[in-house]
Amino acid sequence: MRPILVAPENADDQRDAVHRAVQALAEDDLVVFPTETVYGLAANALSPKAVERLLNAKHRRPGQALTLTLAHGEAASDYCPDLSVAARRLAQRCWPGPLTLVLDADHPQSLLRQLPESVQKAVAPQRTVGLRVPDHPFLQAALRLMSGPLVLTSANISGQADTVTAEQVIQALGDEVAIVLSDGRSKYGQASTVVRVVGNQLEILRPGVLTESAVVRGASLVVLFACTGNTCRSPMAQLLFQKRLADRLLCTPAELESQGLLVLSAGVAAAAGCPASDEAIRVMERRSLDLSQHESRPLSDVLVRFADVILAMTQSHRAAIVAQWPEAADKTFLVRHDRRDVVDPIGGPEDLYAECAEHLDAQMPGWADRLDLETLPRLVRREPDKE
Repeated sequence: MRPILVAPENADDQRDAVHRAVQALAEDDLVVFPTETVYGLAANALSPKAVERLLNAKHRRPGQALTLTLAHGEAASDYCPDLSVAARRLAQRCWPGPLTLVLDADHPQSLLRQLPESVQKAVAPQRTVGLRVPDHPFLQAALRLMSGPLVLTSANISGQADTVTAEQVIQALGDEVAIVLSDGRSKYGQASTVVRVVGNQLEILRPGVLTESAVVRGASLVVLFACTGNTCRSPMAQLLFQKRLADRLLCTPAELESQGLLVLSAGVAAAAGCPASDEAIRVMERRSLDLSQHESRPLSDVLVRFADVILAMTQSHRAAIVAQWPEAADKTFLVRHDRRDVVDPIGGPEDLYAECAEHLDAQMPGWADRLDLETLPRLVRREPDKE
């Protein structure tokens, strides 16, 4: 029987299509979903029959692991309870998105133990499991309606080209699937990046949408300084802290990013793109630090979510951050260890900016000591096989 091709055009059609797909999955049928990378072939992970059908449809060789697809990143710890800091950062910052994490799967409390034995062998044949949270509304909606995860793989025959349109899926898999949900050409048109994470070590097993540098950034330790307008206090703190950390890591400030450490700044009431104040630029020049290229940016959901530590200049800045992002309360602190405010030098003489910089610089060693630099990601490369 030829698959049913469904191309939802409006919200009602989309809801109906997703419900039809979920019904088919519950009946052990295979369903193809669009994702942001390539089209994916899905089976109910609670059904050995469906997973076996998927393996046969793909002509998959034994031992090639299938990916578990989750509804949200928080579910990763259900399957890998001892997630490392690097893995947690990648899950938080890159999901939903074109990243597959390969993690150790031998924890006794892992929900993998609740999957049928044959499915466990299909998704974790080597004591590791690949997890993914795709960024597509059809698949996310289906996962929210399912009682468990989905097994997902590219919608093609193993070894053949990935499919990026529904028409290519039908040509490749024909009668093997029940429903193909169509949403035009895939956004990226290439596979997800597959990253093996062990502790703070990252190994790219398969190149994909995310570059090496994007993966390292996703696992980086992020420190964010916050003030009002992001034109003097927080950008000066950013440069001063970068210099302290670079000295500690025996690198230059420009090399911190490649070391897996990002120091950023923003303002709770900042306009985007304003330069640093002239006085702040001159004060930093006297310390051989260049603030002339700085452009202000407002504090945002993404910055707050990505930051591991937020250092606010004043009590009112911290209160504003916590009021808008309550979930950030435990990682938002005052930059001064005595919990006093850093006085705003704006509108004052240059000496006041210099005094502000002195106060800020005095705080930096303490914050550098508090950072767990052992969690900085390390990109490792597998040695090529020798003939």
